[in-house]
Amino acid sequence: MGIILKEKVQGPAVWKGKELLQDDSWIYYWSKDAIASLENALRHVQEKGLKAPDFIKEDFPIPDLANEIAYFVEELENGRGFLLLRGLPVEQYTDEQASIIYYGLGLHMGTPVTQNAKGDLLGHVKNIGENKTKSVRVYETNEHLPYHTDLSDVVGLFSLRKAKSGGLSSLASAMTLYNEVLEKYPEYLGILYRPYLMDHLGDGGPDFTPIFSYHDGKLSSRYMRGYIESATEKAGTPLSKVETEAFDVVDSILHDENIRLDMMLEPGDIQFANNYMVWHSRTLFEDYDEVERRRHLLRLWLKMPNSRKLAPDFPGRNGIPKREKIADSVNA
Repeated sequence: MGIILKEKVQGPAVWKGKELLQDDSWIYYWSKDAIASLENALRHVQEKGLKAPDFIKEDFPIPDLANEIAYFVEELENGRGFLLLRGLPVEQYTDEQASIIYYGLGLHMGTPVTQNAKGDLLGHVKNIGENKTKSVRVYETNEHLPYHTDLSDVVGLFSLRKAKSGGLSSLASAMTLYNEVLEKYPEYLGILYRPYLMDHLGDGGPDFTPIFSYHDGKLSSRYMRGYIESATEKAGTPLSKVETEAFDVVDSILHDENIRLDMMLEPGDIQFANNYMVWHSRTLFEDYDEVERRRHLLRLWLKMPNSRKLAPDFPGRNGIPKREKIADSVNA
């Protein structure tokens, strides 16, 4: 266990959802010129006969958006820790064209890392079946997805289509949560710095992670309660009573409607969030019967050029290692 930060976190990363709902300063609206620049880069990729994710940054030239990219990157690491980019006319694009624009934008912001043992750099978040078999992951169903973080500096979601109903995206500031624990439940603080065994549910691991880590002047977080509980139970060392209490406190704060920020990702919306500063969740949703109308989001995990240094005991930012051979049955 490293240094425990015993002072409240300060700065724009400390926010409450209720306050952000009063303005839209956290939403970036694409201008006509910016959209034209992205579409010009799309044509450049298509003229080369390339598809996502099989092209490089130079294949997707957007020099006119250098200032916007710099703003996105800075806001994710040193601002609120998340962005909502709105206004892309996604209804005018095929899914393949949308994926090229999204992946190309991601290449200019950071380096995509693998999201599973298959080595996928561009993920698809959609309902492909009920979570009754070990081959279906929760993000591939319509079920509620509890608050968590991913194994990368930044996670991005691009909405191609939304559900018939439900499917709200929820964000919560881990820095605000930390301040709440420090002020109201300080007895649990040390418990959240302990390293916990974490399962990757068939995609490698397990390894260890603390919930909070303070290193080189920055507080970082990682929260995957379900994965921790799965790993500790498999190892025969389930969470103790006090550890469970600490996690329950965390969850109670996360679900406070004043703390969390709920939003509907409309078609064309792109959401980016810093995994060390912001935790994300999704509500249950009802999908359309027609497969082509069902909720579909594209996902990126990015390694960022300006990201913080991480403590040695804090698992890294390089995604999930690709494996050459993958078992037929993968735990969900």
